Amino acid sequence: MSGTGFDANKTDLEMDYDEGDFVESDVELDESDIMAPDDDPTQKMGDPSIEVTEEKQEAAQMAKSKAVDAMSEGNLDEATDHLTEAIMLNPGSAILYATRATVFVKSKKPNAAIRDADAALQVNPDSAKGYKARGMARALLGKWEEAASDLHVASKIDHDEEISMVLKKVEPNARKLEEHRRKYQRLRKEKEKEKAARGQQRQRTAEESEASTALKDGQVIGIHSRAELESKLNAASRTSRLAILYFTATWCGPCRFISPLFTSLAAKYPKGVFLKVDIDEARDVAASWNISSVPSFFFVRDGKEVDKLVGADKGSLERKIAQHAG
Repeated sequence: MSGTGFDANKTDLEMDYDEGDFVESDVELDESDIMAPDDDPTQKMGDPSIEVTEEKQEAAQMAKSKAVDAMSEGNLDEATDHLTEAIMLNPGSAILYATRATVFVKSKKPNAAIRDADAALQVNPDSAKGYKARGMARALLGKWEEAASDLHVASKIDHDEEISMVLKKVEPNARKLEEHRRKYQRLRKEKEKEKAARGQQRQRTAEESEASTALKDGQVIGIHSRAELESKLNAASRTSRLAILYFTATWCGPCRFISPLFTSLAAKYPKGVFLKVDIDEARDVAASWNISSVPSFFFVRDGKEVDKLVGADKGSLERKIAQHAG
C-alpha cells in the first residue's frame, strides 16, 4: 500500500525545472492500522492556576482509581469521564493527563491523545507515559517518524514490552521515509547543481556572444584610448581568445610594410583579436605599454602578456600568432 492515504505520508517535494517537473515517487508503507484524524471538540483541560488542596488531591486520586477500574472492564467512555473529573480537581498532575491520553489511544482518538500527552509533558518533560501515549497516537495517524522518536524516548525513560511491539510496526515505516527523504534531498541537490550549471553556461554563452560581437571576427580593430583597449582585452579574456596588440605610426616605414600582412592575418585567424594602436593618436596607451619603437607586437592571453615581437619580421609575426592562437 502506498504512503499517500493521509497528509502525514504525502510528499511535497515538487520542483520545476527547465526540462519539466521533478516529482517524488510514493513510499510503500504498511498503513494497515492507521485511521482518519478524530475531529471531536477539544476535551476539558484543567486550570493550572487554581489552588489544589489536599482534599482535591484525594478526590482526584479516587476519580483516577474509578477510571482504572472502568478501563479494566473496557468502559473507556466512563474511564474518560472519571479522568476528566480528576484533571479538573488536580490540573498539575502529569500522570492524570498521560493516563487520559492512554484511554484516548484505546478509544481511537489520536488527536485528543496528543493534546493530553502534550499537556502531560508540559508539566513533566520526563513523563514516559506521556511520550508513549503520544507516540502511539502519532502511529495511528501515520506520523511514523514522529511516533518512532516519541516511543524511543519513552523506552529510554521506562521501557515496556508494549513499546517494543509498537516500534516493530513503526520503525520500518520511519526508516523507509527517512531513506526516501535522503534520496530525494540528494537528487534535489544534484538537480539544483545542474540548474545552476545551466544558468552559468547560459550566462557565459550570452557574454561570449556579446564579446564576439564587439570583437569583429576577421577584422582589425582600431584602439583610440586606454578604456577602449581594456574593454577589448577583457572581451578577449571572456572568450578565451588570443589578443595581438600592434603599435604603429603613420610616419613609420616598416609599419607601412607590415600593416597589410597584419590585416590579412586577421582574416586568416578570425578567432584572434587583432588590435591596432597609433602611438601618436593614443599616447596614453603607448605610454602604458612603454613603447620605445614601432612596429611592436604584444601577444596577450587571459589579460597576461605571453610574447612580444619588435620589428617588421613577417615570418616571426605569423609564427607567433599560429603558436599562441591554438
